[in-house]
Order: sequence, then C-alpha cells, then structure tokens
Amino acid sequence: MTTTSTDPTAGAPGGPTGVADFATRALSRRVREVPPSGIRRFFDIAATMHDVISLGIGEPDFDTPPDIVEAGIASLRAGRTHYSSNYGTRELRQHLSDHLQRLYGVRYDADTEIIVTIGASEAVDIALRATIDAGDEVVLHEPSYVAYVPGILFAGGVPRLVPTRLEDDFELDPAAVEAAIGPKTKALFLGYPCNPTGAVLSDEIQDRLAEIAVRHDLVVYSDEIYDRLVYGGHRHRAMSALPGMRERTILMGGFSKAYAMTGWRVGWLCAPAHLVDGIVKVHQYAIMSAPTTAQDAAVHALKHGEADVLRMRAEYDTRRRLMVDGFNAIGLTTFEPRGAFYAFPRISSTGLDSETFAMRLLEEERVAVVPGDAFGPSGAGHVRACYATSEERIREAIRRIGRFVTGLREERGMEAQEGFDLGGGD
Repeated sequence: MTTTSTDPTAGAPGGPTGVADFATRALSRRVREVPPSGIRRFFDIAATMHDVISLGIGEPDFDTPPDIVEAGIASLRAGRTHYSSNYGTRELRQHLSDHLQRLYGVRYDADTEIIVTIGASEAVDIALRATIDAGDEVVLHEPSYVAYVPGILFAGGVPRLVPTRLEDDFELDPAAVEAAIGPKTKALFLGYPCNPTGAVLSDEIQDRLAEIAVRHDLVVYSDEIYDRLVYGGHRHRAMSALPGMRERTILMGGFSKAYAMTGWRVGWLCAPAHLVDGIVKVHQYAIMSAPTTAQDAAVHALKHGEADVLRMRAEYDTRRRLMVDGFNAIGLTTFEPRGAFYAFPRISSTGLDSETFAMRLLEEERVAVVPGDAFGPSGAGHVRACYATSEERIREAIRRIGRFVTGLREERGMEAQEGFDLGGGD
C-alpha cells in the first residue's frame, strides 16, 4: 500500500531545513539583507499587551474630520467605485496644483506633472525605482524615516548617510552633504520636517543645499509629508520652489498626517513632465490608480479642511511642549522639535542602549517607544516618542517613564557601590 505525505517538507533535504534553504534561495539578496521595520516590531509586541500607552506609531489620534468622511460616503453612493486615470482624478490634481501654488508659490501642470499615489510611501518608492540605476549613490541625512534606506536599496542604489546630532539641533550640515558626494552620486534625499527628530530646514541651510544640488547636477527627492505641521515661528518651504530646483526636484507629500487620513492612503508626487512620464510607468504597472473614493475625500479636504488642519496643529503644538518639558524634567535631554509630531530624547544617561531601553520600558512600564537607531546609526542613544496622542496619555506616559528612569538610576547606583563599570552617560 502506498501512502502520500501531506507534509510540505517531506522529501526536502533535512526536512524543515530544506524549506529554509529554499526560502533563502528564492528571496533576493536585497530583501534578505534589509531588516524589518523597527517601528512595526515594537507596535506588534505592544498590541499583544494590556494597558500599553503607545508612543510608537506615527499616526494622528484624531479621526478623519466628519465632513471629509461624508465626502467619501457621498462618493460611494454616487457610484464612484471605478478606476481613475493612472495619474489620479483630474479634479484632485487641479486642486493639488492650486494648493501648492497658494502655500509655496510653485505650480505644477495638473495634466502632466502630478501623480496621485497610495500615500507618500508609494510616492517615495516609485520615485526611487524610476530614477535609480544599479550602483547609483543617494546622499541621505540620518536619523531619517525607516523606509528611505530600504527604498534606495530595493531600487538598486547605494545610500550615503550624513549624520545629524542633538548638539547641532539635528541641523543638516551642507558641508557634510557636499563631502559625501562622489563620482557615483546621482541624488540627494531630504525628508523635512524630519521624522524622527522634528528638525526643520532653516532657510539658510535649504538655500545652501539647493546650491549644492544645482552645482553637482543632482536629482533631489523631497518627502514633505509633514509640511503643514511646523511650530514655534519656524516655516516650511517646498524644495522645488527655490531657484533652480523645480526642474530637478521630485516633490512628495500626502494627506495622512495633516488631515488625519492615514487609512485613506492618498499621497501625491510632483515633478517636471519628462520625469513624471517615466515615474508613472512604475505606478501604472504596480498600482494602476489610487482609490477613487479616497481621492474624492481628498478633494474635499483641500477645499474645506484648512480649519481642521489648524485645529489639529494647535493641539499637537500643546502636546509637543508637554512632552518635551516632561522628558527634560526627568533628565532625558530632548531637542525641542520644530515640525512633525515626534520627540527624540537622548536616553544614554540611563546606561542602556536604545533597543534595551525600549524593550524594558515596554515590559516593565507598558510604554511603547521606538529605538532611535531604527532610524540610522546616529539615532543610537535616543528613542522616538510620538506626541500624536492625548495630553492625559502623554502625562501618564511621562510619569511611567520617569519611574522607569529613576529605577534605572537606582540600579546603577547599586552597581557603582559594588564596583561595576557604569558606562554610558550624556
């Protein structure tokens, strides 16, 4: 009698080991070598625990404003459930053109220079894949958003990292950028206002970066998803609005952060027509088009959502100061963020590295933060905490973190009495 095994590993050399070997052969080297997102890992762990205050995921705690939701519902009821143009609906592209002209003085042709994307994340991906050849180098500041380096690697490029530091208010040094440029450098990648540090480019720095890009004939990717969330008298300027920059800049943004529309997945990419002609090829074969209903809701957001943007920004500003003051009060030195909705406290004075600090804080005090080195090597000794949550939860989180830090200092004091090496320190 013959039996047939239902074990998928049967017959594979070494059983389960054979399956693992096959997966190694099947996956590309690029994919194998890129680590999973450090943000999502802590979020997934926190989701399995009770009474966790999450300061980890960069998502507004506000719901999408009701009138924007109603615009989406009206779109569904009107039967707007079919594909749009690969470029997006003509109405949304026209309103985006008007919006950028009104805010930053730069206009894009609605027919040839704008693509509506699945969030700003897709905009970053298709911009890189459409413009990078194998071995092209991209100069990138860090700490920076966790998807930038993998995006460059997936496109076949080589990231050249330029560190920023707390001591310099996480300002990007143009001289360091220029020093990183070599014969294979094709592009400069900027993500400002910055996730995770909250830094904003000053006019002087931005002007110098523009001059460097022009002089070295670089493509500039500018992810400006947090453009509407700038505080304390600072301002944001679209990179493409600067002299000589429109023709070389791929400008990217979206509706997720300022309009609390993360789940709607609507972003945008603007560039000169000859670049968009190529970039849309990647978009049309991978995506086809952004959801039509979500695009209709985004049109309403641009037409009627300004008061909501200002209201939410004012709330974030209050929370920003509450969190920064709280961290500094418990002895975790924190740069005052000028944009986005993150604080980036230095935790090296506790004697723990970022990963250990974040894991122990989650396990012992039920507060989720993200290790700073998830955003690049110079994020080591920091953690990222998102203040897109209520004042009550921020106060409780700071109370718990303060208790945790006090306990760590008591541990270190005991170690000192017993003759152990303390290490670390601000």
